[in-house]
Amino acid sequence: MDDDVKAFCQRYMNYHVVAQMNDGSEFNGIIESMDDDGVTMYIPEEIDADQMRPANEEGAARQFDFDFDDYDEYGRPRRRRFRRFRRRRFPFRLFRRLFLFPYYYPYYPYYPWY
Repeated sequence: MDDDVKAFCQRYMNYHVVAQMNDGSEFNGIIESMDDDGVTMYIPEEIDADQMRPANEEGAARQFDFDFDDYDEYGRPRRRRFRRFRRRRFPFRLFRRLFLFPYYYPYYPYYPWY
């Protein structure tokens, strides 16, 4: 089983994958590197604007040209969540299986413009 996971990781290095663990949990991440013992992945984590807020909010308003509690030109509040990636290492024995993240390509029928 470990050989299948190793072969998958080697083939899809730097790809976005979904990992299913032996306990049934799932997560997604990007495969960064691997060796004989395990795989290193970038795992996304959601953070709030409070964690991104600098110590000096007036400086942030000058730097980014808006305040964090501001609204856009249509009256909607500005986006207040962000995503960053953390590097984590997993041994191969924890994985049940890995598969590619499902990106869907839109199908648009071809219409000739003549």
